[in-house]
This record gives sequence, C-alpha cells and structure tokens, in this order.
Amino acid sequence: MERKVGIVGYGITKFGRRTDASLSELSWEAGAEAMRSAGIEGKEVKGLVVSNVGMWSSEELPAVVVGEALGVRNVPTLRVEAACASGSSAIHTAYDMIASGRADIVLALGVEKMHEVDTETAVELIGRAGNYMWEYEFFGLTFPGYYALHQTAYMKKYDSKEEDFALVSVKNHGYAQYNPYAQFRNPVTLEEVMKSKYVAWPVKLLDSSPITDGAAAVVLASSRVAKELTDTPVWITGLGVANGTSNLSRRRSFTSLEASVEAARTAYASANVDQSAPWKHIDVATVHDCFTVAEVMAYEDLNFAARGEGVKLLREGQTQVGGRIPVNLDGGLKAKGHPIGATGVAMAVEVSKQLLRKAEKGRQADIRNGRALTHNVGGTGHYAYVTIYEV
Repeated sequence: MERKVGIVGYGITKFGRRTDASLSELSWEAGAEAMRSAGIEGKEVKGLVVSNVGMWSSEELPAVVVGEALGVRNVPTLRVEAACASGSSAIHTAYDMIASGRADIVLALGVEKMHEVDTETAVELIGRAGNYMWEYEFFGLTFPGYYALHQTAYMKKYDSKEEDFALVSVKNHGYAQYNPYAQFRNPVTLEEVMKSKYVAWPVKLLDSSPITDGAAAVVLASSRVAKELTDTPVWITGLGVANGTSNLSRRRSFTSLEASVEAARTAYASANVDQSAPWKHIDVATVHDCFTVAEVMAYEDLNFAARGEGVKLLREGQTQVGGRIPVNLDGGLKAKGHPIGATGVAMAVEVSKQLLRKAEKGRQADIRNGRALTHNVGGTGHYAYVTIYEV
C-alpha cells in the first residue's frame, strides 16, 4: 500500500552568478538548511536524489559530491536528469522511494553551476537539449528560437501582441524584489521590457530567463516520521508526469505543450481537483516561465484559462496576489533565476513557504484551500511534471 509523503524541511541558496561557491558548497548551503529546518542530521537521511544537468560542470559525479558535503553516507544515492524539469524528477523519485516503503526520510536536492562556462557555450549546450541531429545541427535552433516559434504562433492564432507577453516579465520582476534569494530583484516597466534587445524575434532579452547558479533542497518523509518531526508537513497529494516528442515537426500544436496537458490531467485526478476549474481549489502556483510565452501557455495547459485567454488573465491582473490564481510570486524562472537542475526543487521550496504562510512580505498569497501547484517543463515540452502540494 502506498504511503503518504510530505515535505518536512527545505532550503535554498541565493540564485545568480555564484562565483563565490563551488557545486559542493552550494549543495551544502541548501541541503544543510533543509536538514536543519527538518530537525535532522545527515546520518538520519536514508536516501539521496540529486538533480543536475551538469554539461557545464567540472563535477561528473555530483550526487556523490553532494552526499559527502552533507554527511549522507551508505544510503541509496542517485543523480537524475530531465532537462529543466530535473528538480521535479528528483522530488518524484524521492516520493516513490518513500511511498514504496524503501525509506522513511529522503533528501531531494537540485544544484547547478552554469557559470563554469561562458554564455555562448551555455547557450549552445542548452540548445542541444532540443533535437540535436535535426533542429540544432541542421537549423541552428537554440532555446530562444524555439520559444520564438511558440510566441509567433500564439500571436497569430490569438491576435495578441508583444506587450501582452511583456506583462509576465513586469509581474515576475515585481514580485522578485521581495524575494531575497532571487537573481534579479529589480522591478522592470513595460517600456523597459519592450525596449530590451531581441534575442530571437519576438522574444526579447527581458522575455528570457537567465543563466544561473544555485541549489535548493527538500526533506521528504513518510507520514509516520513527518508527524514526529513537524506539526506542519506539506503533503504531496497529486503527481502527474508525461513526455512529448523532441521534434517540433511532429507536434500537433505550437501554442500548447501536450505533455503539460497530460501531466496536469493526471495530477488533478490524483489530488481530486476539479479539472474544469482548478483555480477554485488551488491558492498559488509556480509555472515554468523560461520565456514569457511559456508562462502564458502554462495558464492554458493547466486550465487556469481557456485557449487564447491566457493573455487576458495577465491584462486583468488575475495571476497576481488577490487574483484568480497567483502565479510565480517568487519571481519565476524569469527573475528568480533558472539553475536548471535546481529549478523544480526551488518550486517545491516556494510553494511550501506559501502554504505555510512564510513567504516574504509583499509576495504572500492568500491561502484559503491549502493547496498549491508546481509546473515544471524539460526541454521544449520533452518532459512535463505537475505536482500538487497540500497542508
């Protein structure tokens, strides 16, 4: 019988250009904080799952390095990778270890040191995470180009403008100013977003998430142990994951990610959330906004808005505090930063803080239902993870 699993501790580092810390030091910052908040030591951890893409990293065996840094030894240890959804993959893997009865306490930790290479190399390596032999090698597509295709398709189909997508950047930077861990804590205006340089028309620099170093960690525990460690566990009640083709020419839509739709459907069903109106059950969400168009598509793939009406939610302020469904109150990938292997775990940290009403002043959602959602995409829709958390 599957056991109930909850988060009992969490930790996160400052995101950004972290030339002051190595991969193991970043891991220690986040992992030690997570264990301290759970009231445990490394010797009590019975499983370690590390999410790390690491193409730019000097550490080829990061899970072992992380375990040594945190004093976690002689336990099942593995590294997982699902592109930008690696962190959610780590949480799902840790969940399975506990739910199956193999362990009572598992640490899921995501870490990335992307600034070990220069920007051009990082962009090239990320670009290879599309479809290397066809799209990258023959057509030179990198990720700004991929999401430019999504945005031009959306703009044509739904008669929207560049300014609509710029509102995502304005919103997310606006909330990032209150997040001490965010890479960019500067608010931006619509005019500033629109004047930023194009990186792949119509995607501009301020439509794009940055290259980031950072780490995040959560301690997961079985229901029995969770109740011994804390009076306020954050339970994982819904899990959904799906894959999609890596070849854009085989996609049925450029304005939606099929994997996100399927992952959401599965997560809603497992958490008993009304799929026709999920915002009535969910208080706050973090979604994958690697580019501003990605956040708009997520609104619709998660059924927060009808097709073509994601931009309407933005215009009306419905994804801000006090709106229908507040989204990315930590600044999102856009402003908080996107250390690829750590992103999904950082999302779990954020919704845990929100549900426990511990988010910083200026960005705390109104918690009524006690439910939150994370949406994490890998590649251009290669993977999608949707996870629902509850207190």
